[in-house]
Amino acid sequence: MSGPFPPFEPHGGGGPRIREIPLRMIVPNLITVLAICAGLSGIRLAFEDRLELAVMMVLLAAFLDAVDGRVARMLKASSKFGAQMDSLADIVNFGVAPALVLYAYLLDQAGAIGWISALLFAIACALRLARFNVMLEDPDQPAWQGDYFVGVPAPAGAALVMLPIYLGFLGLGPDPVVALAACAYTVAVGVLMISRLPVYSGKASGSRVRRELVMPLMLAVVFYALLLASYTWQTMAVSAIAYLGFLVFSQRAYARRAAREAKKEAGRENIDRNG
Repeated sequence: MSGPFPPFEPHGGGGPRIREIPLRMIVPNLITVLAICAGLSGIRLAFEDRLELAVMMVLLAAFLDAVDGRVARMLKASSKFGAQMDSLADIVNFGVAPALVLYAYLLDQAGAIGWISALLFAIACALRLARFNVMLEDPDQPAWQGDYFVGVPAPAGAALVMLPIYLGFLGLGPDPVVALAACAYTVAVGVLMISRLPVYSGKASGSRVRRELVMPLMLAVVFYALLLASYTWQTMAVSAIAYLGFLVFSQRAYARRAAREAKKEAGRENIDRNG
């Protein structure tokens, strides 16, 4: 992401002058700002009862927020300033916006309990992001653990917490009983975000794809995009439920990987003692 603007430089004309800034340094931060605008616009639309558009804006915010970091790395425009700005945007787009949209749609029918649930989710998201930033600076973390997130990542949490809305658009009528169940679900997603649950990140696959998998992968991505366009809420609901099931397999995969790494470490220690 782009860095802060260069300082003013006095010159003979008496007024401040700013050095020229490369466009590539501005683009990632511009995407971050657009993501914040989308998230906040989603909140406004939700309270105007334009709920489908509100959810789409929150999902757009999540997409833009996921893109800006990659754009920054591609353009070689990363900086501490951009990282801090991105973290602040994450709190809005993944914590505040989905919580308030869900509250406007359903949780308000549970009264104070609904508001408390929305607050807990937003706070859990902030805690999750703060822990993530701290763990990035941990030099003692084994390299293989970088293949896993600690807890459900914030973007996934934002998409998961809106599952009651997807189901509502498919015909599950909002009422006080459903609202109370949604409150419990909202808190549960917040707990998953701040938990120590290992969630596979996909980083181990790297940035390259085997030649024979290129065409199937492209076809799968296009197929999923077409499903989103044609059956938006059905696809989002199924995706959220499938992700919850994926968490179980991720935990098992992590346990097997940890056992293998422990055996390797024990073997190396035996070699060192006997060597």
